[in-house]
Amino acid sequence: METIKVIKIGGNIIDDQKSLDKFLELFSNIEGPKILVHGGGKIATEMAKKLDIPVKMKDGRRITDEATLDIITMVYAGKINKSIVAKLQFNQCNAIGLTGADANTIEANIRPVKAIDYGFVGDVIKVNTKTLELLISNNITPVFCAITHNKKGQLLNTNADTIATEIAIGFANSNKVELYYCFEKNGVLKDIKDDESVIEQIDTKSYKNLISEGIIADGMLPKLNNCINAVNHNVTKVCIGKQDRLFSHKKGYTTIVK
Repeated sequence: METIKVIKIGGNIIDDQKSLDKFLELFSNIEGPKILVHGGGKIATEMAKKLDIPVKMKDGRRITDEATLDIITMVYAGKINKSIVAKLQFNQCNAIGLTGADANTIEANIRPVKAIDYGFVGDVIKVNTKTLELLISNNITPVFCAITHNKKGQLLNTNADTIATEIAIGFANSNKVELYYCFEKNGVLKDIKDDESVIEQIDTKSYKNLISEGIIADGMLPKLNNCINAVNHNVTKVCIGKQDRLFSHKKGYTTIVK
């Protein structure tokens, strides 16, 4: 099989209709097998506020009680996922919208309660790549929202960066895989106030140094942990940056290497 591209888009693209439309047109024109993973953006938070359901966050991660799970299922797997699939069809990309429960594609365990009880949050334990291979070998592009399941009838909120990483790792033993994180910055920045201060290459050693220097912190920390995990599990290429740089001949984005 050709190199598989796993591409994750974040909330900043989803929240901006023009950015989303531009990305989906670009994505549709990427040749070869590809898988899209999307987060939820601000839409789930806005819906929770409308329904007077408290939004609880800890270290940038959503605490998912039963009411919150209902909302994110409606928003992620419903409104966002199906809108993306419809627009991909408009762009002549034959796509299918999925949660991890669909065709048992992504299994997870509910996160154990330690210092924090995250509620109905899942940690991925298995990606069933055979089903996904069947789809992409027939030119059907899977589009995953940030929901998995535990094979016991329970849906679980799961970090979209982690889902993208685990899908890439799942294919990496038998295929060349490239993993791309599209978000609002040009890449990992030395100076958060300077969007041109892109660190163009990070390896496992420099990654530790950047953490100790406080350059990689807060929300970038779990994202970079996923990147390092991917390259350590044979993913060929991992890149972070803006969509117009990642999929062109431009430079100025971040590549993660072993």
